[in-house]
Amino acid sequence: MADDVTFYDDIEAYCSQLSYGAGDTVELCVSTRAERFDVVVERWGAERVEVWRATDLTGRFHEVPDDADAAGCGWPTEVEVPVESSWRSGFYLVTLTAHGAPEGRDTAHAGFVVRAARPGDRPLLVLATNTWNAYNTWGGCSLYTGGKEVSFRRPFARGMLCRPETERDDRKARPVRWDEEPDPDGTIFQAYRNERGYPPAIGSSGWFIYERRFVEWAEAAGFEFDYAVSSDLESGVLDGYRSMVSIGHDEYWSAPQREALESLVRRGGRCASCSGNTMFWQVRIEGDGVMVCHKYTAHETDPVMQGGDPTTMTGMWADPVVGRPEAAVLGGGSAWGLYHRFGQATARGIGGFVVYRDDHWLLEGTGLRYGDVLGARDGVVGYETLGCRIQFDEYQLPVRSGGDGTPVDMEIVAFCPSSNLRFGEYPASISALSDQGDLDFIAERLFGRIDDDSIRRIRHGNAVMVTAKPFGPDGGQVTTIGTTDWAFGLATDPAVDRVTRNLLAWVHPDAPAD
Repeated sequence: MADDVTFYDDIEAYCSQLSYGAGDTVELCVSTRAERFDVVVERWGAERVEVWRATDLTGRFHEVPDDADAAGCGWPTEVEVPVESSWRSGFYLVTLTAHGAPEGRDTAHAGFVVRAARPGDRPLLVLATNTWNAYNTWGGCSLYTGGKEVSFRRPFARGMLCRPETERDDRKARPVRWDEEPDPDGTIFQAYRNERGYPPAIGSSGWFIYERRFVEWAEAAGFEFDYAVSSDLESGVLDGYRSMVSIGHDEYWSAPQREALESLVRRGGRCASCSGNTMFWQVRIEGDGVMVCHKYTAHETDPVMQGGDPTTMTGMWADPVVGRPEAAVLGGGSAWGLYHRFGQATARGIGGFVVYRDDHWLLEGTGLRYGDVLGARDGVVGYETLGCRIQFDEYQLPVRSGGDGTPVDMEIVAFCPSSNLRFGEYPASISALSDQGDLDFIAERLFGRIDDDSIRRIRHGNAVMVTAKPFGPDGGQVTTIGTTDWAFGLATDPAVDRVTRNLLAWVHPDAPAD
């Protein structure tokens, strides 16, 4: 059940879109076995604030199409929610409760973003909804269980948007305390999700695991953002903004989305990315809300390889066929360090960044010095990371060694060993096919072969904290903290808190004082 959660609950729903503006109407598509149900809409910032409610609505059941995962559910609109002009930009959680359903199976969640009416001085926080969709198994396959097309027009799997909070057990790179052994096979995570009927995706993506933690902390600290979703970048939402923020696990980007980010930075804007495995896969958004990604087989199965433009192949951005490594923008890429404390990838790693440039503005006020470790208690490094090829200069400080597409003008502030995984080295807790060995795949695509030399080149990597100017001195700047789990340290680690405040002050012209 926890691997196929389709209609486990007695009510399910999704929004016809993932983002709306003031004056729009949220079309809520609902299917339920119950005769009556209630709906509550809340803005989820520092706190959850109710903005709309409807009770005792008539319930109707709609079948799940066989191809719901790829083509969507096609359910009719059952509830319309008007977006008022007074609603602040942000993420809005929709909670649906079925009357008379068994306890624990009577609730569903959907969600949407309200965009700002126009760009202002606030940074644009872009929720990684492409990645949420990629991991979503509701209705059949995800991109990790055999799918090549996944629809936004279906419910998110249970637990991805909302669930009870726990300290560590829902994490794929669960940090350990002094008297504990690491859990490289993910048995604690596996037990946690199976007992509660959650899919593996809850540890990798969705509002609750990453963006929610960051937003609760940031808004409570006085930082304000305008909000958008991944697909909004295709429609020019970044135009007029001076900065953008990405949090958690922002893995899947279309070419128009990437071009929007690059345009922002080229014209002098700033991007703060606190995300791991960022921009690893290129996707295409086609038809009625369908995201296409052939991933590991793209060079063989993506139709664009037989005609058209092969650079739009939905495989790795770093693949030579595409020729646009994510490291060229971010200063780091997944090919050079993808996992930390996940499976057999640095299974006993420290879970924090080792500081090298202690005079960097990111570390101001932290008290950290050369060789100190940032964020280890909360395991902020993991489960997925970004790295680059590193060498040491004459002062024994890390610098880029080149050959990975990273910008010439970049500075490595801190890093930590990270690595890729071969077949049989993954933990039992992930949802993936047996043919997805990232290390072998990356070695073959980048070097054209799988042998001892190519494997060793990809095996040893790192997670990095870097600042980079990807488009030269006249362009803007990108700051990358290359790990999915950064937000887990915000509530408890003063140094992680301070680094994040420094970063947001850099992108935020009206940042609150300490």
